Amino acid sequence: MTSDKDLTAQIPTQTRQIVLASRPHGAPTPEDFRLETVDVPALEDGQVLVANDVMSVDPYMRGRMDDVKSYVPPFQIDDPLDGGAVGTVVDSRSDDVPVGTRVLHQLGWREHAVVEAERVQAVDTRDVPDSAYLGVLGMPGLTAYVGLTKIAQFQPGDTVFVSGAAGAVGSAVGQIAKALGAERVIGSAGSAEKVERLNELGFDAAFDYKSGNVRQMLQEAAPEGIDVYFDNVGGDHLEAAIGALTVGGRVAMCGAVSQYNATEAAPGPRNLVQAVGKRLRLQGFIVADHLDVTEEWLGQAVGWLQDGTLRFDETVREGLENAPQAFIDLLEGGNTGKMVIRLR
Repeated sequence: MTSDKDLTAQIPTQTRQIVLASRPHGAPTPEDFRLETVDVPALEDGQVLVANDVMSVDPYMRGRMDDVKSYVPPFQIDDPLDGGAVGTVVDSRSDDVPVGTRVLHQLGWREHAVVEAERVQAVDTRDVPDSAYLGVLGMPGLTAYVGLTKIAQFQPGDTVFVSGAAGAVGSAVGQIAKALGAERVIGSAGSAEKVERLNELGFDAAFDYKSGNVRQMLQEAAPEGIDVYFDNVGGDHLEAAIGALTVGGRVAMCGAVSQYNATEAAPGPRNLVQAVGKRLRLQGFIVADHLDVTEEWLGQAVGWLQDGTLRFDETVREGLENAPQAFIDLLEGGNTGKMVIRLR
């Protein structure tokens, strides 16, 4: 066991971080990022120094690389990127967060972070891996639960279609739907191996969207139609889902990864007029608006994890220097489950 004295002895004077070197045009490239070594600033009252153990890369970060107004501020050129991370407090000027505390915070993309104590969340990593707080017990899991239950207003007996179903959010959506009594759950993914994994996770049907026409494959998987569509992809998936939705169908619009690297505006679904006759409801959402649901979600998730109802996958890359490529690969579907970077 590492003592507080040992942790204090590990206090660094310098650390490494990834900064945004240039704004991507289309798909990000390694040249859009830069690895830097910088001095660790002295702590002020109310701050803690965290040695990051594991960090997250997420699709939404692509939007923050563009200098456009959005629901979160854009990353700035020559500044470090940020995002979810779990680490260990190695120095503290806060009585509330002592040295040795394992914490979740939002200053990833660096090996050490000076964080305001009020902005860290203590986490228990004795029974679950630290990375779970970046995935199923963190933002992706909450996103899945909020989108399905609060936005799409899932009801037992619904048939649910999830795009990007092998990712951290999508795989959780499908399993939550089954646990809550879905009649049928269908997922799309980008390879035969991912489709096989969805079948192992309890999806009733799954298809490789790269192997054929999405509309036709969805129709074959759900000949009676779908009641709920959880959209992580947009584009042809959204168009196919609108065609398959039954009267009164609901769409939780979580993301549109198929368009994140686009250099020109993508056309809207050609069949959007069907939303009128079918009385569809399409609603976008941001999980940060629903943090009041966190305790409800964790109350469900912990029990489901313990009894095996809910399982999760991770794609792990090692080393901060490999974070940019991991992010690039994530946007191209190079992950199954949550993509995380192990820093130590």
